[in-house]
Amino acid sequence: MPPPEAPREPILTLPPALTAYIVLIAVIHLRVLLPPELENWTVDVFGFIPKRYDSTLLDITFPGGAGAKVWTFVSYSLLHANLTHIGFNVLWLLPFGSALARRFGAIRFFVFMAVTAAAGALAHLVTHEHAIAPMIGASASVSGTMAAAIRFAFVKGSFLSFSRGDAEAAAKVPALPLLRALRDRRVLGFLAVWFAVNIVFGVGSLAIGVGDAPSVAWQAHIGGFLAGLLLFSLFDPIPRARDDAADASSVDQSGRV
Repeated sequence: MPPPEAPREPILTLPPALTAYIVLIAVIHLRVLLPPELENWTVDVFGFIPKRYDSTLLDITFPGGAGAKVWTFVSYSLLHANLTHIGFNVLWLLPFGSALARRFGAIRFFVFMAVTAAAGALAHLVTHEHAIAPMIGASASVSGTMAAAIRFAFVKGSFLSFSRGDAEAAAKVPALPLLRALRDRRVLGFLAVWFAVNIVFGVGSLAIGVGDAPSVAWQAHIGGFLAGLLLFSLFDPIPRARDDAADASSVDQSGRV
């Protein structure tokens, strides 16, 4: 009598690292319960303000001092405008962030989220060097998880393939090398749709600038996305698929998948 199959973990069960990340964002959002003056001060100290780095600045002093020039490259990503803003980012993190957290483990995952947040802030700084409105939101990091995950998402057995295993197994299939991934029509299609949505429509998150700034910081999304796509291999602990190996999701010459 064959042994019973081990129960499969639901594909969207949250790993501990992602659960902790979402809880942290939710707890930080309790800042909205503060008096308005203190709540605005919190956004000014921990939000990302490009004007803070303007060497010609003479008549404006931002709270946080020199330290804020460092920590806001990451801290801005933990602040959100409202529950809708949080919900939208969490919605995208469910499939992509869950797979990445399982694959990387907690420490790599948290460092990855910080690095992609910083990349998004840098992209926003380059394109909005004189902006005085704080940028907040995890959308650059969320975009980074999406970019990193597509390196293995379509491989047979992974979470976007038609024949996937349980959540742990789906997150740990060998990833495709970058150049090979960029030759995959599904990856190229995903990239095309993602860039079109962000550039043309500015949808992908509600990462905002407060005041009269644009409501969607799409350049930050692109910065985080490119960082996730290009730096994925530096974080990935799973050996990659060989360049000369058959595509795990393709049909071989004998007709087997």
